[in-house]
Amino acid sequence: MPVFSVLVEWQTMSQKKIFLLLVAISSALLLRHGGHVSWTMRPFHLGYSSLQSSSASGLKTKHTSIAFLKTHKTASTTVQNLLFRFAERNNLTVALPIQACDHQFCYPRTFSTRFVHSHTMSPQVITSHMRFNHSELRRLMPNDTVYITILREPTSMFESLFSYYNQYCLSFKRVPNGSLEAFLEQPWHYYRPHEKDSMYARNTLTFDLGGDKDRSPKDKAYIKGFIGEVERIFSLVMIAEHFDESLVLLRHLLAWDLEDMLYVRMNMRRPSSRRSLGADLPARIRSWNALDTALYEHFNKSLWERLRALGLSSVGREVHLLQSAQVRLVQGCFGGRLPQLRPAAFIRNKELRPWQPSPKVDIMGYDLPPNASRLGRGAGAMSHDLCVKLLMPEVQYSRLLLRSQSQRYRRSHSLWVPPPERPILAHAHSTVRSPLTLPSPTLSSQATDARRQAGAVPQVLHKELL
Repeated sequence: MPVFSVLVEWQTMSQKKIFLLLVAISSALLLRHGGHVSWTMRPFHLGYSSLQSSSASGLKTKHTSIAFLKTHKTASTTVQNLLFRFAERNNLTVALPIQACDHQFCYPRTFSTRFVHSHTMSPQVITSHMRFNHSELRRLMPNDTVYITILREPTSMFESLFSYYNQYCLSFKRVPNGSLEAFLEQPWHYYRPHEKDSMYARNTLTFDLGGDKDRSPKDKAYIKGFIGEVERIFSLVMIAEHFDESLVLLRHLLAWDLEDMLYVRMNMRRPSSRRSLGADLPARIRSWNALDTALYEHFNKSLWERLRALGLSSVGREVHLLQSAQVRLVQGCFGGRLPQLRPAAFIRNKELRPWQPSPKVDIMGYDLPPNASRLGRGAGAMSHDLCVKLLMPEVQYSRLLLRSQSQRYRRSHSLWVPPPERPILAHAHSTVRSPLTLPSPTLSSQATDARRQAGAVPQVLHKELL
């Protein structure tokens, strides 16, 4: 064989060996640093030392620009708590409302960037209640923002709304004896479309999504177009009845780890507050909320289409891993099981007391166990901060985030030195302009009461509304 041919063959073999060696080294490094080729053991810096993380996302980095439309009575508070904790762990800015809007973006007014607190501008995450306005959100959020929301079966949702807002929504309040049956017998006798808080009494999901809650259900073209618009904007519409399966899809969409999806259910009613529905009531509820029913049926179907595309057996395994990880989380935080659910009046720590809509409805919360001061100190225990925030209600957590982000804002802006003012000439005529004042945003009744229960702060200066 000619010498030249031998040299070429030797060089080719050497290149193959070098390539295989590089692949081996790269694979080892990938597994070591959490490249997620398989389930890995990357520790969690807030105390998840005993939990395993997962991602089926290959080499994709976690997506951190998220707009979650928080709908009413749909398990959305649980999702919000999950997003709040993720944002804190990853040092992300969460858009929060100005104080005049309380903990919601001046709901039920249509969302505007004017409702966002100046200390939380240029956010990566937004998740507080609002009436959806895509054009305004596009002005506020990064271009790669992923939009998600959650829906609930209209029958159970409307029963919850009727109980929860019975003392605020006049359409419900004027019904004799607070009877859901009486309302559904003659809904137009009690319902006023343009009345305050009327959005809780009909097609609440449609209203939250920015739609016309009073559009006739016979207008099939409107319904089809509205559903199509929601489908175009939102990358994922979760379903409350299939919460864990929805989280599997969310995890894949955002390329998050298993540990990022852990949660504790929030904002639940005492079982005695729930009404049993007669045989004919579900059909009446769905008819009265025909637009919400159409939304739910469409997106429940599309959710299962996506789950089947992912593989139901694979989804089942991920749900099992998620639930197992949550058991370990509870063990690490509370020594075996969740703290007992209690009515707000019996919760010692006021930072863990959920807002109560009325004396007739008990919204349950969690009280820390007597050994709470020792949380996070034992071997394998979770951090005290994580354990407390898992249980923290929406109003208190929103206030805590605003305080921490305001401190960060002030620190970053304290380094900026304004230019010196120009001297004013003695003979110059200066005109003093009055500050522009805007009317205070109209808040829903329950938002006003939430501020009072959680410890209100003074009204924000008018300049925050500009």
